[in-house]
Amino acid sequence: MTQRPRLPRTLQVLERGWLSANNVVLVDGDEATLVDSGYVSHAAQTVELLRDALDGRRLGRLLNTHSHSDHIGGNASVQRAFGCSITVPVGMAPAVNEWDEQALLLSTAAQSGERFHADATLSPGERFVAGELEWEAIAVPGHDMDALAYYNAERRILMSGDALWRDGFGILFADVLGTGDGLGEARRTLEEIGRLAVDVVIPGHGAPFAEFDDALGRAFARLRAFEADSARMARNAIRACMTFKLLEVRSMALDELPRHLAETPLYREANARFLGLDPDALAAWLVKELERAGVARREHGELVAH
Repeated sequence: MTQRPRLPRTLQVLERGWLSANNVVLVDGDEATLVDSGYVSHAAQTVELLRDALDGRRLGRLLNTHSHSDHIGGNASVQRAFGCSITVPVGMAPAVNEWDEQALLLSTAAQSGERFHADATLSPGERFVAGELEWEAIAVPGHDMDALAYYNAERRILMSGDALWRDGFGILFADVLGTGDGLGEARRTLEEIGRLAVDVVIPGHGAPFAEFDDALGRAFARLRAFEADSARMARNAIRACMTFKLLEVRSMALDELPRHLAETPLYREANARFLGLDPDALAAWLVKELERAGVARREHGELVAH
Protein backbone atom coordinates (compact mmCIF):
# COMPACT_ATOMS: atom_id res chain seq x y z
CA MET A 1 0.00 0.00 0.00
CA THR A 2 1.31 3.42 -0.97
CA GLN A 3 2.12 5.66 1.97
CA ARG A 4 1.66 9.40 1.78
CA PRO A 5 5.01 11.18 1.93
CA ARG A 6 5.88 13.41 4.84
CA LEU A 7 5.70 17.11 3.94
CA PRO A 8 7.37 20.04 5.70
CA ARG A 9 5.23 21.68 8.39
CA THR A 10 5.34 24.90 6.33
CA LEU A 11 3.71 23.30 3.27
CA GLN A 12 0.08 22.23 2.85
CA VAL A 13 -1.48 20.67 -0.25
CA LEU A 14 -5.18 21.32 -0.85
CA GLU A 15 -6.12 18.38 -3.09
CA ARG A 16 -8.89 19.37 -5.47
CA GLY A 17 -9.51 16.71 -8.12
CA TRP A 18 -9.48 17.12 -11.91
CA LEU A 19 -11.57 20.22 -12.65
CA SER A 20 -9.43 22.27 -10.29
CA ALA A 21 -5.71 21.72 -9.88
CA ASN A 22 -4.22 21.25 -6.44
CA ASN A 23 -3.47 24.38 -4.41
CA VAL A 24 -0.18 24.45 -2.50
CA VAL A 25 0.05 26.77 0.50
CA LEU A 26 3.55 27.63 1.77
CA VAL A 27 3.91 29.52 5.05
CA ASP A 28 6.66 31.93 6.11
CA GLY A 29 5.77 33.25 9.55
CA ASP A 30 2.75 35.51 9.22
CA GLU A 31 2.82 35.46 5.39
CA ALA A 32 2.04 32.77 2.85
CA THR A 33 2.46 31.91 -0.83
CA LEU A 34 -0.08 30.02 -2.95
CA VAL A 35 0.80 27.90 -5.98
CA ASP A 36 -2.09 27.58 -8.47
CA SER A 37 -5.71 28.55 -7.89
CA GLY A 38 -8.01 26.01 -9.57
CA TYR A 39 -10.84 26.44 -12.08
CA VAL A 40 -13.04 29.53 -12.25
CA SER A 41 -16.28 27.75 -11.31
CA HIS A 42 -14.60 26.59 -8.09
CA ALA A 43 -13.21 30.04 -7.25
CA ALA A 44 -15.49 30.71 -4.27
CA GLN A 45 -14.63 27.30 -2.84
CA THR A 46 -10.93 27.98 -3.42
CA VAL A 47 -11.17 31.25 -1.48
CA GLU A 48 -12.86 29.53 1.46
CA LEU A 49 -10.40 26.63 1.52
CA LEU A 50 -7.55 29.08 1.35
CA ARG A 51 -8.97 31.29 4.08
CA ASP A 52 -9.11 28.26 6.36
CA ALA A 53 -5.57 27.17 5.45
CA LEU A 54 -4.16 30.67 6.01
CA ASP A 55 -5.60 30.81 9.53
CA GLY A 56 -5.22 34.57 9.74
CA ARG A 57 -1.94 34.84 7.85
CA ARG A 58 -1.51 37.29 4.98
CA LEU A 59 -1.38 35.84 1.47
CA GLY A 60 1.47 37.74 -0.12
CA ARG A 61 1.65 36.18 -3.56
CA LEU A 62 0.13 33.64 -5.89
CA LEU A 63 2.39 31.71 -8.28
CA ASN A 64 1.25 29.67 -11.27
CA THR A 65 2.92 26.62 -12.77
CA HIS A 66 1.34 27.22 -16.17
CA SER A 67 -1.47 28.95 -18.01
CA HIS A 68 -4.26 26.37 -18.25
CA SER A 69 -7.72 27.13 -16.94
CA ASP A 70 -7.66 24.62 -14.09
CA HIS A 71 -4.56 26.31 -12.64
CA ILE A 72 -5.31 30.02 -13.18
CA GLY A 73 -9.11 30.12 -12.94
CA GLY A 74 -9.20 31.32 -9.35
CA ASN A 75 -6.45 33.94 -9.72
CA ALA A 76 -8.74 36.96 -9.98
CA SER A 77 -10.97 35.86 -7.10
CA VAL A 78 -8.03 35.04 -4.85
CA GLN A 79 -6.41 38.40 -5.55
CA ARG A 80 -9.68 40.22 -4.80
CA ALA A 81 -10.16 38.31 -1.57
CA PHE A 82 -6.62 38.56 -0.21
CA GLY A 83 -4.86 41.39 -2.06
CA CYS A 84 -1.94 39.19 -3.15
CA SER A 85 0.34 39.76 -6.11
CA ILE A 86 0.27 37.30 -9.04
CA THR A 87 3.46 35.85 -10.53
CA VAL A 88 3.36 33.74 -13.71
CA PRO A 89 5.94 31.89 -15.83
CA VAL A 90 7.60 34.47 -18.06
CA GLY A 91 6.46 32.80 -21.27
CA MET A 92 2.77 33.02 -20.41
CA ALA A 93 2.77 36.69 -19.36
CA PRO A 94 1.91 38.18 -22.79
CA ALA A 95 -1.10 35.86 -23.26
CA VAL A 96 -2.33 36.65 -19.75
CA ASN A 97 -1.91 40.40 -19.93
CA GLU A 98 -3.47 40.60 -23.40
CA TRP A 99 -6.04 37.99 -22.31
CA ASP A 100 -5.52 35.97 -25.48
CA GLU A 101 -8.19 33.29 -25.05
CA GLN A 102 -6.82 31.26 -27.95
CA ALA A 103 -3.27 31.17 -26.56
CA LEU A 104 -4.66 30.35 -23.11
CA LEU A 105 -6.69 27.50 -24.71
CA LEU A 106 -9.93 28.90 -23.29
CA SER A 107 -11.74 29.36 -26.61
CA THR A 108 -9.76 26.46 -28.10
CA ALA A 109 -11.12 23.95 -25.59
CA ALA A 110 -14.46 25.63 -24.73
CA GLN A 111 -13.28 26.44 -21.22
CA SER A 112 -13.78 29.51 -19.04
CA GLY A 113 -11.59 31.86 -17.04
CA GLU A 114 -11.72 35.27 -15.39
CA ARG A 115 -9.29 37.87 -16.64
CA PHE A 116 -6.43 38.90 -14.36
CA HIS A 117 -3.14 40.76 -14.72
CA ALA A 118 0.31 39.36 -13.94
CA ASP A 119 2.24 41.55 -11.52
CA ALA A 120 5.54 39.71 -11.96
CA THR A 121 7.13 36.82 -13.84
CA LEU A 122 9.41 33.90 -13.07
CA SER A 123 12.01 32.59 -15.52
CA PRO A 124 13.69 29.18 -15.60
CA GLY A 125 16.64 29.16 -13.21
CA GLU A 126 15.24 31.84 -10.92
CA ARG A 127 15.05 31.07 -7.21
CA PHE A 128 12.62 32.20 -4.54
CA VAL A 129 11.83 31.41 -0.91
CA ALA A 130 8.44 30.07 0.14
CA GLY A 131 7.53 27.90 3.09
CA GLU A 132 10.98 28.58 4.59
CA LEU A 133 12.50 26.69 1.65
CA GLU A 134 14.39 27.84 -1.44
CA TRP A 135 12.80 26.80 -4.72
CA GLU A 136 14.22 26.81 -8.24
CA ALA A 137 11.99 27.37 -11.26
CA ILE A 138 12.61 24.66 -13.86
CA ALA A 139 11.34 24.77 -17.45
CA VAL A 140 9.04 21.78 -18.11
CA PRO A 141 7.61 22.27 -21.64
CA GLY A 142 5.40 19.65 -23.27
CA HIS A 143 1.90 19.83 -21.81
CA ASP A 144 2.30 23.62 -21.77
CA MET A 145 5.28 25.03 -23.63
CA ASP A 146 5.90 27.76 -21.05
CA ALA A 147 5.29 25.69 -17.91
CA LEU A 148 7.51 25.76 -14.85
CA ALA A 149 8.02 23.23 -12.08
CA TYR A 150 9.36 24.28 -8.69
CA TYR A 151 12.13 22.25 -7.04
CA ASN A 152 13.60 22.32 -3.54
CA ALA A 153 16.94 20.52 -3.41
CA GLU A 154 17.24 20.49 0.39
CA ARG A 155 14.05 18.48 1.00
CA ARG A 156 14.09 16.96 -2.51
CA ILE A 157 10.56 18.14 -3.29
CA LEU A 158 9.26 18.72 -6.82
CA MET A 159 6.06 20.69 -7.51
CA SER A 160 5.59 19.25 -10.98
CA GLY A 161 2.36 20.86 -12.17
CA ASP A 162 1.05 18.76 -15.07
CA ALA A 163 4.51 17.77 -16.35
CA LEU A 164 4.48 14.62 -14.19
CA TRP A 165 1.62 12.85 -12.43
CA ARG A 166 1.61 9.57 -10.54
CA ASP A 167 0.38 7.93 -13.74
CA GLY A 168 1.33 10.06 -16.72
CA PHE A 169 1.20 13.75 -17.58
CA GLY A 170 -1.10 16.36 -19.07
CA ILE A 171 -2.40 16.50 -22.64
CA LEU A 172 0.22 17.37 -25.27
CA PHE A 173 -1.81 20.16 -26.82
CA ALA A 174 0.87 21.33 -29.26
CA ASP A 175 0.91 18.00 -31.09
CA VAL A 176 -2.86 17.60 -31.04
CA LEU A 177 -3.37 21.11 -32.44
CA GLY A 178 -0.36 21.05 -34.78
CA THR A 179 1.31 24.06 -33.16
CA GLY A 180 4.56 22.48 -31.95
CA ASP A 181 6.52 19.42 -30.89
CA GLY A 182 4.96 18.59 -27.55
CA LEU A 183 6.17 15.00 -27.72
CA GLY A 184 9.79 16.02 -28.15
CA GLU A 185 9.56 18.67 -25.46
CA ALA A 186 7.84 16.28 -23.05
CA ARG A 187 10.62 13.73 -23.57
CA ARG A 188 13.27 16.34 -22.86
CA THR A 189 11.32 17.48 -19.79
CA LEU A 190 11.06 13.97 -18.37
CA GLU A 191 14.77 13.44 -18.97
CA GLU A 192 15.54 16.73 -17.19
CA ILE A 193 13.26 15.90 -14.27
CA GLY A 194 14.82 12.45 -14.08
CA ARG A 195 18.21 13.98 -13.32
CA LEU A 196 16.87 15.59 -10.15
CA ALA A 197 17.11 14.02 -6.70
CA VAL A 198 13.43 13.76 -5.73
CA ASP A 199 11.84 12.19 -2.66
CA VAL A 200 8.40 13.82 -2.92
CA VAL A 201 6.39 14.92 -5.95
CA ILE A 202 3.48 17.34 -5.54
CA PRO A 203 1.58 16.98 -8.84
CA GLY A 204 -0.98 19.36 -10.28
CA HIS A 205 -3.64 16.67 -9.81
CA GLY A 206 -3.71 13.79 -7.37
CA ALA A 207 -2.08 13.19 -4.02
CA PRO A 208 1.60 13.91 -3.32
CA PHE A 209 3.67 10.78 -3.86
CA ALA A 210 7.11 9.34 -3.18
CA GLU A 211 7.28 6.78 -6.03
CA PHE A 212 9.25 9.09 -8.30
CA ASP A 213 11.08 6.45 -10.35
CA ASP A 214 7.92 4.45 -10.95
CA ALA A 215 6.02 7.58 -12.01
CA LEU A 216 8.81 8.50 -14.43
CA GLY A 217 8.71 5.00 -15.89
CA ARG A 218 4.96 5.23 -16.41
CA ALA A 219 5.30 8.66 -18.01
CA PHE A 220 7.97 7.47 -20.43
CA ALA A 221 5.83 4.43 -21.30
CA ARG A 222 2.88 6.67 -22.11
CA LEU A 223 5.12 8.93 -24.16
CA ARG A 224 6.42 5.98 -26.19
CA ALA A 225 2.85 4.83 -26.81
CA PHE A 226 1.92 8.29 -28.13
CA GLU A 227 5.06 8.44 -30.27
CA ALA A 228 4.15 5.08 -31.80
CA ASP A 229 0.46 5.91 -32.35
CA SER A 230 -0.48 9.57 -32.76
CA ALA A 231 -4.18 8.68 -33.06
CA ARG A 232 -3.99 7.24 -29.55
CA MET A 233 -2.65 10.60 -28.35
CA ALA A 234 -5.54 12.41 -30.06
CA ARG A 235 -8.15 10.06 -28.60
CA ASN A 236 -6.67 10.58 -25.14
CA ALA A 237 -6.90 14.35 -25.57
CA ILE A 238 -10.52 14.22 -26.72
CA ARG A 239 -11.56 11.93 -23.86
CA ALA A 240 -9.75 14.00 -21.25
CA CYS A 241 -11.09 17.34 -22.45
CA MET A 242 -14.67 16.09 -22.67
CA THR A 243 -14.38 14.60 -19.18
CA PHE A 244 -13.19 18.01 -17.98
CA LYS A 245 -16.11 19.72 -19.74
CA LEU A 246 -18.62 17.39 -18.11
CA LEU A 247 -17.09 18.04 -14.69
CA GLU A 248 -17.80 21.71 -15.35
CA VAL A 249 -21.31 21.59 -16.88
CA ARG A 250 -22.38 18.26 -15.28
CA SER A 251 -24.46 17.21 -18.32
CA MET A 252 -24.85 17.80 -22.05
CA ALA A 253 -27.68 16.85 -24.40
CA LEU A 254 -26.62 13.87 -26.49
CA ASP A 255 -28.04 15.42 -29.65
CA GLU A 256 -25.91 18.54 -29.01
CA LEU A 257 -22.65 16.62 -28.63
CA PRO A 258 -21.80 16.27 -32.37
CA ARG A 259 -22.19 20.03 -32.85
CA HIS A 260 -20.09 20.76 -29.76
CA LEU A 261 -17.32 18.50 -31.08
CA ALA A 262 -17.47 20.07 -34.55
CA GLU A 263 -17.45 23.66 -33.27
CA THR A 264 -14.80 23.39 -30.55
CA PRO A 265 -11.36 23.86 -32.15
CA LEU A 266 -9.57 21.28 -30.01
CA TYR A 267 -11.90 18.42 -30.94
CA ARG A 268 -12.21 19.57 -34.53
CA GLU A 269 -8.44 19.76 -35.05
CA ALA A 270 -7.67 16.52 -33.22
CA ASN A 271 -10.28 14.68 -35.28
CA ALA A 272 -9.23 16.22 -38.59
CA ARG A 273 -5.53 15.63 -38.02
CA PHE A 274 -5.61 12.12 -36.60
CA LEU A 275 -9.02 10.37 -36.72
CA GLY A 276 -11.04 11.52 -39.73
CA LEU A 277 -14.48 10.73 -38.30
CA ASP A 278 -17.68 12.62 -39.04
CA PRO A 279 -19.10 14.45 -35.99
CA ASP A 280 -21.81 11.86 -35.34
CA ALA A 281 -19.32 8.98 -35.44
CA LEU A 282 -16.91 10.87 -33.20
CA ALA A 283 -19.70 11.59 -30.71
CA ALA A 284 -20.84 7.95 -30.69
CA TRP A 285 -17.28 6.74 -30.07
CA LEU A 286 -16.74 9.32 -27.32
CA VAL A 287 -19.94 8.46 -25.44
CA LYS A 288 -19.00 4.77 -25.40
CA GLU A 289 -15.49 5.62 -24.21
CA LEU A 290 -16.71 7.82 -21.37
CA GLU A 291 -19.23 5.17 -20.31
CA ARG A 292 -16.56 2.47 -20.44
CA ALA A 293 -14.26 4.60 -18.27
CA GLY A 294 -17.06 5.15 -15.76
CA VAL A 295 -16.92 8.94 -15.96
CA ALA A 296 -20.32 9.50 -17.62
CA ARG A 297 -23.64 7.80 -18.32
CA ARG A 298 -26.59 8.26 -20.67
CA GLU A 299 -29.73 9.42 -18.91
CA HIS A 300 -32.95 10.83 -20.46
CA GLY A 301 -31.18 12.03 -23.60
CA GLU A 302 -28.30 13.59 -21.67
CA LEU A 303 -24.67 12.65 -21.19
CA VAL A 304 -24.29 13.02 -17.42
CA ALA A 305 -21.07 13.17 -15.41
CA HIS A 306 -20.64 10.58 -12.65
